[in-house]
Amino acid sequence: MQVKYLHTMVRVKDLEKSQAFFALLGLKETRRIDHEGGRFTLVFMAAEGQEECPVELTYNWDGDDGLPSDSRHFGHLAYEVEDIYAMCQHLMDNGVTINRPPRDGRMAFVRSPDNISIELLQAGGAVEPAEPWVSMENIGHW
Repeated sequence: MQVKYLHTMVRVKDLEKSQAFFALLGLKETRRIDHEGGRFTLVFMAAEGQEECPVELTYNWDGDDGLPSDSRHFGHLAYEVEDIYAMCQHLMDNGVTINRPPRDGRMAFVRSPDNISIELLQAGGAVEPAEPWVSMENIGHW
């Protein structure tokens, strides 16, 4: 029996903020479904050339009082990045908090506007640790 990865679904409270966050990571909208009857929107976002591996952002038009305050119950999304230091700087320049800085030159964690944990991993393995990242302390749990 063969299995094929389809997507990871996360519920979001503010669709525009969440789309903007994932766009900062380099993801683009690949598909959108507005379901009038169910009163929800699904937005699929993926890295260019990796459209088969999207994140599905699910937005309920009438809100979602049942949405947990901490969406970490599912774990995290992980993305490989070409330059972990440049990506973290780009995210910080755009107001994103780096919860676990890439002190080791290999891994960092950030949070989306919906408190979803995002792991960033350096392509090809660790690079030489660099300042200011080496001296930064963790800001929150990842």
